[in-house]
Formats: sequence, C-alpha cells, structure tokens
Amino acid sequence: MNYISTRGEAPAVSFTEALLGGIAPDGGLYLPETWPRLTAPGIAAAAGQPYAALVREVLARFVGGALPAAVIARAAARLEETFHHAAIAPLVQLEPNLWVLELFHGPTSAFKDLAMQLMASLADAALAGTGERLLLLTATSGDTGAAAVRAFAGADNIDLVVLHPLDRVSPVQRRQMTTVGADNVLNLAVRGDFDDCQTLVKGLLAEPSLREGRRVSSVNSINWARLAGQIPYYLAAASALGGPSRPARFVVPTGNFGDAFAGWAARTMGVPLGLIAAVNRNDALARAINGGRYERMNAHATASVSMDVQAPSNFERLVFEASGRDAGLTRRLFEGFVRDGAVDLPPELLEVLRAQLAVVSIDEQATRVEIGAAWRRYGRTVCPHTAVALAAARRLDPQEGPVVVLATAHPAKFPDVISDVLGFTPAEPPAFASLTCGAERLVPIPADQRMALTEIERLLSGDC
Repeated sequence: MNYISTRGEAPAVSFTEALLGGIAPDGGLYLPETWPRLTAPGIAAAAGQPYAALVREVLARFVGGALPAAVIARAAARLEETFHHAAIAPLVQLEPNLWVLELFHGPTSAFKDLAMQLMASLADAALAGTGERLLLLTATSGDTGAAAVRAFAGADNIDLVVLHPLDRVSPVQRRQMTTVGADNVLNLAVRGDFDDCQTLVKGLLAEPSLREGRRVSSVNSINWARLAGQIPYYLAAASALGGPSRPARFVVPTGNFGDAFAGWAARTMGVPLGLIAAVNRNDALARAINGGRYERMNAHATASVSMDVQAPSNFERLVFEASGRDAGLTRRLFEGFVRDGAVDLPPELLEVLRAQLAVVSIDEQATRVEIGAAWRRYGRTVCPHTAVALAAARRLDPQEGPVVVLATAHPAKFPDVISDVLGFTPAEPPAFASLTCGAERLVPIPADQRMALTEIERLLSGDC
C-alpha cells in the first residue's frame, strides 16, 4: 500500500513514511494510491465483533507490509487499555431511526482519542531501533491538542508542539493540554484563531532548520494515519444497524473535515452510508458546497469551539477525489486559495461534490435549543458539537432509514455552556480523574512563524 499526494508532485511513499512525514513535500496531503475494499459479507460480519478487531482489520489494509501485524495488534489493544467503556465506541438509540455514536470514552473524553492513541503506538513502532527522533506539530481548536498531549507525553523519541488559539478553547480543553508536566511537550497559545494556528503549522512543517537531525510531522488530520484510525467506527456502526443491506446516514459535526472525510473513506471502501456534514456559523464548507465559492473569512468564536474553522484542510482531499484525482486542478485551486483567500469551484466539480456530501450550517441559537431539547426528550446532556449534529439530523426524514449522529465530546468539557442552557453542570467522566490542578505550562505568542520557531528551538535544545 503506497500513498500519493493530492498535488501530484511528490513521489509515492509507504504508510510509515506518510505517518512520519505528515504532509507531502509538494504541500499536498497523502491518500492511498488505491482504495482497499471491504466485501458485503465482510461488512455484515463486522456486526458484533469487538471494536479492536475491526481496528486491526481496517488498519492492516492501510498499513500493508510497512509494519508487522503484531504492531497493529498492539495499537488496537491500546484502545482497550485506555478507554472507559467496554464497547469503546457504543451506539445508543434515542428514538426510532435516530442513534448517537458515542466517541468520547477515551482518556481526554473526545473522539480524537480513538485515532491519536493508535497513532502514538504506530509512530513508536516505526521509530523503534532507527535511532531517529520525531518532532510532531499540531494546531488545535481544543480536542486534538489534548488528545495528542495525552498520547505522546513522555515519549522517549518524540517531541510534541501544540498550537492553540489563545482564549478560544474551553478551560477544560486548555487544562488537558497545559497541566501535563512532560518535558517533551510545548504548548504555544497563539493570539489568533485556529486557522492562524494551522497556517503556522504548515509553515513550520516546511522549515528546513527543524529537520536537521530529526523527522518532522503533524498529528493534525492532515496526517493520513489520523483518518485511517477513524474509519473503523463507521464500519462498526453501519454493520450494527444492518449494513450493507440497510444503509445508514451519518451526521458528522465537523471543523477541519477530517472526521467527515473518514466517513467518505469508509463509504469508498464499500460501507454503504449517506454523509451529512454539520458545521456551525463558521460555514466555509457549507458556502463552498452549497454556493460554489470556497472563501476564507475570519473565524467566529462559538460554543462548539472545535468547529471554529474557516479553512478546513481535508476539503483538499475531497476535491482531489471528486475531481477524478486531478492533481493539477487540486493544486491550482488550493494554491489559489492560500494566495487569494477564495476560489470558485468549477461547475462539474461542484456537481460531484454535492452528490457525495450534504452540508448543513447550524447557528448558535439552534445549538442551544438542541442542548435543551436533548435533555427534555432523552434526559441526555450533549456537548455543543453533538448538538450541532443533532440539530442537522432533525432536518432529515426518519422514515428514510437510520440516522447516526456522531457524539464527539463529553458535555463536561463545556460546563459553562451546559450550565447556562440547562442550569446545572454535567457530571464529570472517568477521564477527568486524571486532570490535575497543577500549574499550567504555555507560552503566549503572536501568529508569527519566527516567534513560534524560536520557542520550538528552545524546546529542542532542552531550555524549556
């Protein structure tokens, strides 16, 4: 199994090279050279299997011969060791034909844990015995950074730098990143929004000085390994609901479009599913698909902070696939977007995109209304991100088959929002038992690459 760049000007690489490299040398994102396929009997047989077994099956198809089967098995077993629910990703019915897929039972109570724990185990194995050191960079709107810190803190051969937008993550999300006292972790609080953090990461990934004596990669969903680790829960839920003979529709709250693209990948592998991406008022994706113009605007701060994204990186992967893998077109569109801040999508491309994906934008008031409705109807507290997806799911006809809403974070991560709407603070999950009250370690910086580079060099020299 080899991986190619969406921009077509980088050589094909193995899974481990894509894992440890993150972004392709031409600035594109890696995708499988050919998509592996799941058979209809195989999808049906997935129902009832332990989640770790499905992880092993899916990852093996993407890793190929790059890592031994025992390494994949150890990575899958790590989920069983670190998650607080025996099913890992349980499917819970709310009403006829409406389900939630609970993805928040991991060590930081967010769906990012599912892939991040796998990625940490695979990266460890890929580096073992090589004598190499890896620098990981990640931009986060909240949950990715926390999951990365928990997965990689204390790693022997890996340094981690997390960039989050200052004052634009919830206090719990911030403390999950900043109170872990690991010497191999640096938290940079950027005066800007998530897109500024993401721009810094992309620039730093291309910085030659950081590559002297080490590998440099990212744990954002620009790294293919992150998305590969999210595909199994689509297979698990679809098969449990009667797939492949009974397709389900998945409503995915999305910011950087990684989780939704993992659903697209599952469908391409043969899992029959409909895909609806739910965004908040930061609606660049909705404007692109529904209006035809992909344009970056300033990100608005919302209750669903992890979705405050106006330049979703994984949209490039979708465009590449929807264009028939036209790397030249993909390169022109996204280089133009970086240069000008906006591009118009060709009509023929737009037609394919709309056939493959529906996008719904949910405003702040509708999000709050849904948090209240979920409590009244089901006695269930939901995080703002899950509420965005539930509100989008209400627009679907339940008579057309099962609808699965991805519950991406535990509501206790957003106590102020929940308390404001419902009048009480959600009960804390088991993962919060390890959330320390210690001093926070973070460095505020402007959205300036040179300043970020200076702080990273201090970490690498041991001066932090």
